[in-house]
Amino acid sequence: MDSGMRPRNTARLLLLAAILPVFQAQTVTVDDSLSGFIGTSVVLRCTFVNNDPKIKITQVTWQKATNGSKQNIAIFHPSMGVSVLPPYQDRVSFQNPSLNDATIELSGLELMDEGVYICEFATFPTGNRESQVNLTVFARPVNDAELTPHTIIAKADHPSKIVVATCTSANGKPPGVITWETKVNGETVVKESRNQNGTSTVTSQYLLVPSREAHRQPLTCVVNYQMDRTTKALMLNVQYEPEVTVEGFDGNWYLNRENVRLTCKADGNPPATKYNWKMLNGSLPVNVEHQNTTLLFKGAVTYDLAGTYVCEATNAIGTRSGLVEVNITESPQILPSDNPSVNQSLDGSKSGGNTLMIGAIVGAAVLVVLAAVIVFIVLRKRQQTFKGDYNTKKHVFGNGYGKAGIMPPGPQQVPYQEESDEDKKLSSMNVSYENERKVIRDGADFDADSKRPYFTVDESDTQEEFDDQTLSFQYPPDMTEDMVSQNDGSIISKKEWYV
Repeated sequence: MDSGMRPRNTARLLLLAAILPVFQAQTVTVDDSLSGFIGTSVVLRCTFVNNDPKIKITQVTWQKATNGSKQNIAIFHPSMGVSVLPPYQDRVSFQNPSLNDATIELSGLELMDEGVYICEFATFPTGNRESQVNLTVFARPVNDAELTPHTIIAKADHPSKIVVATCTSANGKPPGVITWETKVNGETVVKESRNQNGTSTVTSQYLLVPSREAHRQPLTCVVNYQMDRTTKALMLNVQYEPEVTVEGFDGNWYLNRENVRLTCKADGNPPATKYNWKMLNGSLPVNVEHQNTTLLFKGAVTYDLAGTYVCEATNAIGTRSGLVEVNITESPQILPSDNPSVNQSLDGSKSGGNTLMIGAIVGAAVLVVLAAVIVFIVLRKRQQTFKGDYNTKKHVFGNGYGKAGIMPPGPQQVPYQEESDEDKKLSSMNVSYENERKVIRDGADFDADSKRPYFTVDESDTQEEFDDQTLSFQYPPDMTEDMVSQNDGSIISKKEWYV
């Protein structure tokens, strides 16, 4: 039995092997997917590849899958020609009808055209071959923005948020995305609804607290739809009560001044239509003429004009007031900040002020340099005044000796220098010291002898030898034993010398 089944199985395999190449040789080619916008056209490509001459194509048909069934759209028969069925008769056409190319064009797209389309080739003897393509239909939304039809009023007493503008993106598929661009602080409320035809409508409302600062501020609606960006700019129109100020008093109203006036400035939307002037705690002076927004004071200024003036401005929204306190002086006041001529002079002298500042800085720098030079000269003078060397102090007498008892090689010359103030002080101290020693030495008077000059050579030397010697002063022998002379002309005791 097993041996009998093997020939049958082998026959089946051989039959499948013969049929598979036939199927592989027959291919229906279409696009993977297509899309288009309402009102535009799309091309649905479909071609048939047949490599087996034994296969005969008898008919080409386009169908649409609807609720699980197929609806014929267009048919091409090699002998009967082209047939387009309703409701596509005026919108579907074959581009190049043949048994190898079934490409059609669908124009005037509608949302109901969206769906799956099937391209089918009827062949003999193998039967039908088909492929399908998915068509998506988009709908561009209709965008618009507008201010609220209601009057936008800024109420200082009862501030609250209200809808000031609405932006709409209607009948979009897919729906548009709405944003706002503005400098006015507010918030948005977005609503989306789906229409019966498959489109969506998006509405965005912009809410804010009305204020005079928001008046004439731009508010732009932005709709983003796929790669498109649509904008519409609005200008806010906020109505508010007048903002009132009184101008004209410059702080320099003095007796007998003439041609003074006060002006009422009112910033309101809508503009103020009525102005009323009055005095706080009193009535207007008799010489005042009321000219709508201006109070004109006739004649010379008197003390009677002093007081608080109030201007009331009224528009359709309400009434607001502003005031100014006027005081009268006996004589003109110097007010540079309020005097145009003075201001102009001050403005013109800005560069001069900068120059003065730079000059002051330079002068300060020069003073610092001069002070440094003076300090340097004083220190230098002190160094030049003291000529001694405490490390190598020398005796100035003809047979002088060093600090360590080392005899100098020869007479030491002390160049003559003019006495400085310090030298004079030291000399006076030396004289005082000598006077004290004079008293101690039993009243012996050697003051005159101490001032007698002597030479480091014998007095019998010639004049030429005298010129080469060093001039000094002769002191008493006992004094020379206790004292050591310095280069600056002063003397110190040997105790100080050997310290």
